[in-house]
Amino acid sequence: MDKLVITGKTPLKGEITVSGAKNAAVAILPAALLIDGTCTIENLPNISDVKLSCEILEELGAKIVWINDNSITIDTRNISCTSASLDLTRKFRASYYILGSLLSRCKDVSVGMPGGCKLGARPIDQHIKGFEALGAKVEVCQGNITATASELIGTSIYLDVVSVGATINVMLAAVLAKGTTIIDNAAKEPHIVDVANFLNTMGADIRGAGTDVIKINGVTKLHGNATYSVVPDQIEAGTFMLAAVASRGDLIIRNCITKHLDCITAKILEIGAHAEDLGGDAIHVWCDSRPNKAIIKTSPYPGFPTDLQSPMGVVLSIAQGTSVINESIWESRFQYTDELNKMGAKITAQGKSAFFEGVEELYGAPVYATDLRAGAALIIAGICANGKTEIYNLEHIDRGYENIEEKFKSIGANIVRITE
Repeated sequence: MDKLVITGKTPLKGEITVSGAKNAAVAILPAALLIDGTCTIENLPNISDVKLSCEILEELGAKIVWINDNSITIDTRNISCTSASLDLTRKFRASYYILGSLLSRCKDVSVGMPGGCKLGARPIDQHIKGFEALGAKVEVCQGNITATASELIGTSIYLDVVSVGATINVMLAAVLAKGTTIIDNAAKEPHIVDVANFLNTMGADIRGAGTDVIKINGVTKLHGNATYSVVPDQIEAGTFMLAAVASRGDLIIRNCITKHLDCITAKILEIGAHAEDLGGDAIHVWCDSRPNKAIIKTSPYPGFPTDLQSPMGVVLSIAQGTSVINESIWESRFQYTDELNKMGAKITAQGKSAFFEGVEELYGAPVYATDLRAGAALIIAGICANGKTEIYNLEHIDRGYENIEEKFKSIGANIVRITE
């Protein structure tokens, strides 16, 4: 079992380069199944979720060649299987994108139920609603989701809730459908735009990604033979921005799209820290005093991301006064507050709200990552804390952050991974 050992208290200083977006990569890889040919994908984050996605693609018959740690070539001309086993799909949430891609390409798919972080109920009813509207028959039985269709016909689909996963999955299913599909009340996150751009590069006709209405004109095939680079990770960039604030550090964060970070930047300025756009692909964040209190409400893009709620919680735990976070996406996202309280924080979580009575400093303690983003938050807490912090359950962190301890080391953190 691995653990991270962090010795605080350390202000982070220097420059950091953001990796490719996890949430885009794990959708773009299944999207490659729609191509009857080859493609090259660059700027992939080297994380366990990406490696699992590639393992599933290879199980289905794709041939994958790693060019380097962050680039691959995929050949999907000989897909020989339309079933992905529960042993693999249960390990991460984004495995359900196999459904939309293989339903579109083969009209027949069976996928084990997805897994991922335990953040509360994560239904796939809107995915199923979209598939059925396109003409598929969907069954959920004994841990598997099966979808079949004689053909898929474009139609208008209204999503009852704003869902990133359903938006992408329906978009994948509609790419090779006959006619035009319109997704209304679509999610607008940057990785949805990235998946649409990838598919369009390969010959799809998708318009309106990034707005709440997406129009997909079905095509007969995707040609491949192109290279695509994954968008920078908005959440990783935001994680380091908040780490700079919490540690009272001074960081330049490169390879990011600063427009995607506007909601984080606004809150950083509101609590009395500083953020300066350095020209669209880099941002300078620094903090030289104790942050002020704030009220945060998570919401779909362009609102404050639920994935940055826990790192922001670390900042507010040491801010002046009492802060509030209202979580509107996942009801179990406050599990990390119990771990922060072990470090001296004073946080009361009630349902979808948490109240942070700011303390002057945190203290090192043994803590457990309860999910991917909570793990990153605990690293930030350990860097800010007085003394030694040990973090366990690193498999959560490794799902979404590439070489995270090395990146933090490069900007001054005293952090080491130990295998027990």
